[in-house]
Amino acid sequence: MRLLLRETALAFRRAPLPSALSVVTIAFSLFVIGLYGLVTVNIHDAIGSVARRVEVVAYLQRGTPVETVETAMADVQAFPEVESVRHVSSAQALARAQRELPEFQSIFQDLEANPLPASLEVRLKPRYRDAASAAAVADRLRSFSFVDDVRFGGDWVAKLDRLRTIAGAVGAVIGAAFALVGIMIIGTTIRMAVLHRREEITIMRLVGATDGFIRRPFLLEGLIKGLLGGALALGLCYGAWALVNTYLLRAAFFTGAEAAAGIAAGGLLGLGGSLFSIGRHLRSV
Repeated sequence: MRLLLRETALAFRRAPLPSALSVVTIAFSLFVIGLYGLVTVNIHDAIGSVARRVEVVAYLQRGTPVETVETAMADVQAFPEVESVRHVSSAQALARAQRELPEFQSIFQDLEANPLPASLEVRLKPRYRDAASAAAVADRLRSFSFVDDVRFGGDWVAKLDRLRTIAGAVGAVIGAAFALVGIMIIGTTIRMAVLHRREEITIMRLVGATDGFIRRPFLLEGLIKGLLGGALALGLCYGAWALVNTYLLRAAFFTGAEAAAGIAAGGLLGLGGSLFSIGRHLRSV
């Protein structure tokens, strides 16, 4: 292991400029992928913020006893799709309408009685915020005898589902294309580094070195270059995010786990590119 580390360090010392260029090329390749990743993260967050508004509202018949409502709330809370359930009295519904609809204050002041019914507002768990799950919960709520009507905005929830599907499909296709281009660039960069040392490989072959012995330093070198390139790409992405966040709009950045995964992906790409390039070269020697 010490010999392997020493050989890898010597490779960086013997060719500092090609090594630096390899790291920078890998970094800019991953930077492009990272920018796309940031766009994807923010689109996902935007769709998620809209999806958090998905809820099912059951309007109750007037005069429904409080005990009946409390029992029903416990039953609804036990639904596997339900995150929380809240009882909104008719007085609370009117107060909310007066607060959120100030343009109708004159109409509210002329009311002789409160026309708004009490309701149960059912919020769904994140993985159930889709049209099918909301419709299933709505159907179960309609089975309660004291429920007068159930609404969940089926049309716009269905549109949200389509938007998620389209965003996922487009994201997968474009992401795969960026990744493929990045892999090609990284593989070419590492292959250039391998060709730069072809005489060294030939000599090692002539003195009886095995393919595994020759390959290991190149693999470690590719891994290190990939990790350094991934870290540099993450720094570039952070700089781009900071500029956008300061001068254009509020945006989300990668989580710690996503950032670590990006650096690890750089290492894997460097390792894979080295494995492909050195293997191809060894077969031709």
